[in-house]
Amino acid sequence: MTTSGRPAHTDKDHPAVKPAKVGVLISNLGTPDATDYWSMRRYLNEFLSDRRVIDYPRWKWQPLLQMIILTTRPGKSGAAYRKIWNTTLDESPLLTTTRMQCEKIAALLNKTYGDGVVVDFCMRYGNPSTQSVIQKMKDQGCDRIVFFPFYPQYSAPTTASANDQVFRTLMKMNWQPYIRTVPAYYDRPDYIKALANSVRAAYAEMDKKPDILLTSYHGVPLRYLTEGDPYHCQCQKTTRLLKEELGWADTDIKVTFQSKFGPEQWIEPYSVEEVARLAQSGKTNIAMIAPAFSSDCVETLEEINEEIKDSFMEAGGKVFNYIPCLNDSDAHINVLVNVIKNEISGWV
Repeated sequence: MTTSGRPAHTDKDHPAVKPAKVGVLISNLGTPDATDYWSMRRYLNEFLSDRRVIDYPRWKWQPLLQMIILTTRPGKSGAAYRKIWNTTLDESPLLTTTRMQCEKIAALLNKTYGDGVVVDFCMRYGNPSTQSVIQKMKDQGCDRIVFFPFYPQYSAPTTASANDQVFRTLMKMNWQPYIRTVPAYYDRPDYIKALANSVRAAYAEMDKKPDILLTSYHGVPLRYLTEGDPYHCQCQKTTRLLKEELGWADTDIKVTFQSKFGPEQWIEPYSVEEVARLAQSGKTNIAMIAPAFSSDCVETLEEINEEIKDSFMEAGGKVFNYIPCLNDSDAHINVLVNVIKNEISGWV
């Protein structure tokens, strides 16, 4: 390489080429740019138009989405986001936390690999977009990229959709970087231990041990399970391993699923209904954790800590404890860095 950035032994008019680096690209679900109607509409349109998320025929789904759902849902979703919005930075908590995770991961990888590894993040829906960040990393010299969807459990609407977006981006590039996609880490011992320690720490701060811990996962339609999506099974295994790590009995912990959307049957039990049933059966002190989320977001901060909590309290519950996601805790960052180091092996 010459001082001009032009490869050695090439003509003077050859384009400059950056020194080769390895990229680590973190991908989270997404965030609206703001909470107003049009910002929410743009975000929800992108999200709900994804065939991985809603796989109904376009001729049937798009008229319903454009003419009915997107006239009312942006207002309701915007109100939910406003309750949790980071007003200091004027952004969603998911964006704030993902940036912090990215910065901490970058700092640890820099200690091991120096500036030969570039770490950045993108969102599947909203900004920063997958396409823009991949192009940015390519411009920085990243000819190999480890792509890390931030979902502990694999599912087509999350992990596969994120991967799809990467490969759609590559289809538009003349010089494609090499890509490695990171597999789900739902059963890694260090991840399970980090979850267990977060439960222990939360319980230690409570006046009384809850009657039961619910592990609430984002739901999917039941047919996804019957069609071969491993998400339901991976959620069950995460909870089973968490129970074993804590040394608890089967009655101390239970799997539930939240965020049901649309008329068809989703995997059960539904979190919002199960908490009411528990309260009515006499379990009036419960805790809930959301192991499918790498970062707290509207589904945890608003849906769990308000909608699901309200369902529990209205049914006779007395104490509802939400245990935050692992977010940018040191234990979580170490897990994520260990996953990355495994996938980056051979490239650095």
